[in-house]
Amino acid sequence: MNKPSAFIDLSVAVDPKEWEPEPVERKILNHQQGADLLGKSLVIFHSKGWWHRLWLNLKGVLKPRITHRDFPDNMGLSLMIYKLTTHTGTHLDAPYHYGWREGSKNLPPTIDEIPLSWCYGDGVWLDFSDSTGDYPPISQPEIVQKLNSIGYTLKPEDIVLIATGADKQLGTRQYFTQYRAISREGVAWLIDQGIRVIGVDAFSFDPPFRKMLQDYEDSNNNEVLWPAHFLGRDQPYIQIERLTNLQALPQPFGFKVSCFPVKLKGADAAWSRVVAMVS
Repeated sequence: MNKPSAFIDLSVAVDPKEWEPEPVERKILNHQQGADLLGKSLVIFHSKGWWHRLWLNLKGVLKPRITHRDFPDNMGLSLMIYKLTTHTGTHLDAPYHYGWREGSKNLPPTIDEIPLSWCYGDGVWLDFSDSTGDYPPISQPEIVQKLNSIGYTLKPEDIVLIATGADKQLGTRQYFTQYRAISREGVAWLIDQGIRVIGVDAFSFDPPFRKMLQDYEDSNNNEVLWPAHFLGRDQPYIQIERLTNLQALPQPFGFKVSCFPVKLKGADAAWSRVVAMVS
């Protein structure tokens, strides 16, 4: 197998400094602190449970016998602890995330249950980044027209990546409130073509939360609430949300996409380092 000539990173970085509705928290144990923690493991791994560890601590046994001063260069191994949601950063939504029809006996698959074969395949890039702002959600006719303009016919299990230009506002509040959505009908049409994985460079497939909730208050029609997501209750598919750098793709098709999610047991979504590979 020939090695691709270029790897294009389509993922955003998880950065505690950037604004998020659910802020990312990071605790850093530097190399000296990490060494001290490693020094404690001599006793910790011999404890029989939290109660035994508490007893050892009260007895003073857990005081480190080995510290960073005993390590080469006075440094051990660093450790970082992150606190973030499964929907922070570039991630895949599993069908479980969308919910299910009332009375359903079989729950949709969680992220560790989705077929891995869906997460690698031929990529297709549809660029709508020139239509940002107050445009309505990207419609099914627009998707068909865009495919015609690039001269491509979809085939089952292609991975479709949709650019809206939303990633230009990454790191700001506007990223979550000002972007162009994808219509339910457009997503349904893609699924009907055999597409199982669809990605977007925006925060969500559906309109900004504030707009949907206001539309519901005005109309009392719950079909305006998360329409593209809830489509997944009847037509299971995978969403990739919060892509970036799609403009770096050299052509609209003729490349591979890898989007394997982190294996979180029973999770509704998981983070992914989404990469395009160009031959």
